[in-house]
Amino acid sequence: MTFDDPRPPRRISLTPMIDVVFLLLVFFMLASRFGTDMQIPLQAAGGAATDYKGPPRLVQIDPEGLKLNGREMDPEALIAGLGDLTETPQDVIVLRVGDEVPLQRLVEVMDALRGAGFTRLVLVE
Repeated sequence: MTFDDPRPPRRISLTPMIDVVFLLLVFFMLASRFGTDMQIPLQAAGGAATDYKGPPRLVQIDPEGLKLNGREMDPEALIAGLGDLTETPQDVIVLRVGDEVPLQRLVEVMDALRGAGFTRLVLVE
């Protein structure tokens, strides 16, 4: 055989590429974190209107801050202010979300209130 003789073309083996694809698939399946869905229990405003007792407890959630009955407050002062306005943690607290407020902001405020023991949250438009 000389150098001038043409060599038959070699077939490309796809086995190494398939192995790499499967390894990447297994890696991403094991490395990914599957989130758990969270359910936020809310009470309809229509049913809560008859159960409402006591002073007004309206929490306005804006993109830049929180207001309790129209007064600007930080989250810690909000919880303290609601403690002064409620007799028990089961009293109804009305939440109103302003325009352009992300859903995550609402969930954070609801989690903070639920963490403070307030369980009856009503969401209104």
